[in-house]
Amino acid sequence: MDTHAHIFKRGLTLANVRRYAPNHDAPLETYLATLDQHGIARGILVQPSFLGTDNSFMLAALRQVPARLRGIAVVDPTISSVELDALNVAGVVGVRLNLVGAPLPDFSSCVWSDFLKHVARLGWQVELHREARDLPLILPPLLRSGVNVVVDHFGRPDPTLGVNDLGFRYLLDTAASRRVWVKLSAAYRNGANGAGEQTALAAIPLLRNAFGAERLMWGSDWPHTQFEKSTNYDQVRTLLDSWLPDPEERRVVLVDTPSDLFRFL
Repeated sequence: MDTHAHIFKRGLTLANVRRYAPNHDAPLETYLATLDQHGIARGILVQPSFLGTDNSFMLAALRQVPARLRGIAVVDPTISSVELDALNVAGVVGVRLNLVGAPLPDFSSCVWSDFLKHVARLGWQVELHREARDLPLILPPLLRSGVNVVVDHFGRPDPTLGVNDLGFRYLLDTAASRRVWVKLSAAYRNGANGAGEQTALAAIPLLRNAFGAERLMWGSDWPHTQFEKSTNYDQVRTLLDSWLPDPEERRVVLVDTPSDLFRFL
């Protein structure tokens, strides 16, 4: 299973506040064909940050291929429980907090407290995207709320520090909660000129020892937004084989763990 991909097309309404906007299309049909080409049965669509809280394009894809896809939505914390229930029925299994470049939420506020209670009630995950240095500020209140947490892209350690980033070390400590998962994805976002891949190689044994394969997942990060010219699906899929050469361990990461977490069982 590919646990991290985005679909979009030009002409969709973009979020008012965004870091960038794509200049190409990444349609569902191309993504499904890419999965087929690599022998991957299922995929997780993650709402792109530049589309904000309008999840309609992703939801249409979930309705089109319900047996093969699940979704991670982006929503405002003021969303109603009725709206969350509707997303749940549509195949959404979690919400993403893409906090890169954004102020940290006040998770102690009533709005966030109520929202996280609803997320926990649904058995959803909170998918977190933020640099590792801030994980010690973000993960404790999320875990206290009772939600499961999936940390994107190796936890985004500082490129200059790699696995010595204290935030990454803190992430390893949260494995004891058994409610944190880590995506082995988008190593190229953690340092240029191969530095991110080197950090990933150093991080893999630490993550495996702390979390076990049953709390790790792989994601392609297709279509590799902002890195389209420097990587491709073949490369990121091949990297996983080098990170986890044991076929049984790869099966856990690619099949067993995500099938359970993303409700394919």
